[in-house]
Amino acid sequence: MKNTISRRTTLAALAASAVALPGLSLAQADRPVKFILPNATGSGVDAITRAAAPALGKALGTNVVVENQAGASGVIGLQALAKNPPDGYTLSVVSNNVVIFPSVIKNLPFEMPGDFTPIAVVGATPLVLVANPQRVPANNGREFIAALKAKPDGFNFGSGGTGTILHLAAEMFVDEAGIKARHIPYKGVGPMVTDLLGGQIDFAVVALPSVQQHIKSGALKAVGMCGEKRNAAAPDIPTFVEQGLPRYVIDAWFGVLGPKGMSAAAVKKVHDALVAAFNDPAVKDTMTKQGNTIAISSVEQAQKAFRSEMERFAALVKKVGIEPQ
Repeated sequence: MKNTISRRTTLAALAASAVALPGLSLAQADRPVKFILPNATGSGVDAITRAAAPALGKALGTNVVVENQAGASGVIGLQALAKNPPDGYTLSVVSNNVVIFPSVIKNLPFEMPGDFTPIAVVGATPLVLVANPQRVPANNGREFIAALKAKPDGFNFGSGGTGTILHLAAEMFVDEAGIKARHIPYKGVGPMVTDLLGGQIDFAVVALPSVQQHIKSGALKAVGMCGEKRNAAAPDIPTFVEQGLPRYVIDAWFGVLGPKGMSAAAVKKVHDALVAAFNDPAVKDTMTKQGNTIAISSVEQAQKAFRSEMERFAALVKKVGIEPQ
């Protein structure tokens, strides 16, 4: 009888401990948490996630696996996320591409944000317009605009895909500068940067972290920062506001999503881990060097932000004349 009671007591205690761990069960305690990134290796979101992965793993109490599923401007990765169970073991770090999709892509295979669980807006990444110095020999924004105006339709720009924040930011620049240039979409930022370095395309708007090394080496020329103010990680690069385009201000923000239907306990566990990880001294140092600004929203703020940003970018898409495809 004592052994039976002891076994029952032990099992009850183990069950209670499982309940105490939001989103975890005894059978899942050693499962890794997978971050599906709808971006190619080398993108800004990729650099951020991989820099934070060790600290996220520590905060979550398990290993973190980063899996890039680029393609269709990010739709493939998000579709994969939506199909996973809402247990907190499959997540995604996304850029504001995801709130642009409904305005630029016909027949999305998911509803944004209805088929997902917004967990946090984590921070913002600075955008920079860079050019291949051999293709566009300009030292600043004014010279760059003059060079493009001198050859209407003679230049092209790349992006990580039609309807992405990088595409929209470049279209916005073309509109504000009063120039013409042909858009060439790629299946991810990495391939696009490779072609930019090789001279297959002339310029692009990219996340600063993904091209910092190429700017420093001189392989790419930084024409201007797209934000309102200069960035501490690249203080020598002037903004376009400084260079005569006062209305050209755009940045990329990034956040974390899970599949639709995550429990409040699972969401809280992930949110707490994000706060812990992005306050880790090593991660904070890396974010500062990359130029990222970290300001983690609450879960409620994230849910509101995803919807309000969809409306804001819908208006911008209409303004610059991007047709849904």
